[in-house]
Amino acid sequence: MGKGGYLSVLLRSSKTVFSFKDISLLWRTAETNATRVRVNYYVRRGELLPLRRGLYARDKNYNRLELAAKIFIPSYVSFETVLGMAGIAFQFYGQITVASYLTREVTVEDQTYAFNKIKPLVLTNPAGVENKDHCSMATKERAFLDTIYLHKDYHFDNLRPLDWDKVFELLPAYGNKRMEKKVKMFYEHFKTGE
Repeated sequence: MGKGGYLSVLLRSSKTVFSFKDISLLWRTAETNATRVRVNYYVRRGELLPLRRGLYARDKNYNRLELAAKIFIPSYVSFETVLGMAGIAFQFYGQITVASYLTREVTVEDQTYAFNKIKPLVLTNPAGVENKDHCSMATKERAFLDTIYLHKDYHFDNLRPLDWDKVFELLPAYGNKRMEKKVKMFYEHFKTGE
């Protein structure tokens, strides 16, 4: 690959955020010191934006949801972020909420990412998690269930967007009796229009 070819491979990619491993795969090189030197060269020249150790963006216009799912792996965008996008929760939350194997808050470029720990069997279950635009994101039904899993008394503003068949299809993966009762209660309230 020619001298400018390495950067052009990244610029042509549909991804906006790259891990060091992503870069190595796109450049078809091993994760070697030479690859690190090349990445550092592009960072020094301002042609790659360092976001966090081992994570880079093409420029400041990167997809923050794409970054959210790459900070800690495995993880996926869920909770209030998805509920807000789906019109289920009306309150605006400035932070991006993520299901992960740990609980932590991370700030990158004035954006806060709130990671919430959920049990490994739920976290690694792919049902109700979609990969679009290089981002792992919960469906609105999965985000609804994740939120009930995490919060005992959460207020949902609008349950109409939910597909209740999908909610009940995903519910057994949590293996949680408290959640089952809570979901049935929400469903009853939804059916009666309260």
